[in-house]
Amino acid sequence: MKSILLTISLICSCSSHAQLSETDIAKMRKQHLNELTDTSSNYLTTEEIADFQGLDYYPFDSSFQIPALFIKDKGEKFEMPTSTERLPIYRRFGYIYFTIDSIPCQLTVYQNIDLLKRNRKKYKNYLFIPFKDKTTRIQTYGAGRFLDFERPKSKKVIVDFNMSYNPYCAYSYRYSCPIPPKENTLNVEITAGERIPLGH
Repeated sequence: MKSILLTISLICSCSSHAQLSETDIAKMRKQHLNELTDTSSNYLTTEEIADFQGLDYYPFDSSFQIPALFIKDKGEKFEMPTSTERLPIYRRFGYIYFTIDSIPCQLTVYQNIDLLKRNRKKYKNYLFIPFKDKTTRIQTYGAGRFLDFERPKSKKVIVDFNMSYNPYCAYSYRYSCPIPPKENTLNVEITAGERIPLGH
């Protein structure tokens, strides 16, 4: 939930035609670091902050701000597996199709039903893309990474992998994080966004 609240104001960057600049993304990364290491935020415990060695990112790469096609296709509600016994309710909302290095790619886009029940007005446009790729477990977090995604107004969208981020499980055992479904494993390297935290 905290990761959603942290990035909910940024989700338009993943589906808007207005691409974010390197400066914009650098500011967001700095904000993320500041909030993680602020003892008053309670994202991490005092002990975890003391052991924290910092965040690591791939350099900004505009080639990973990728034009994509969004196709709405709602599925049945299901329980999303997580790193704990918690099973939040999601449903498939649609698919995005794009190409990386001439390789066709597809990711399923999900909607968090639990969030809608809590505050439909606030989260009605919030969608979620958990994914893995060929960097997973090597350069990026072993349980995958996330992208927040705004419900698009057209089929043409921009997917900005510079905005991909780690779940909070990458920093603390106290969190319960969704595990990307097998269908969201890409057969390409996404060398953009957040990498394994420093010191891990």
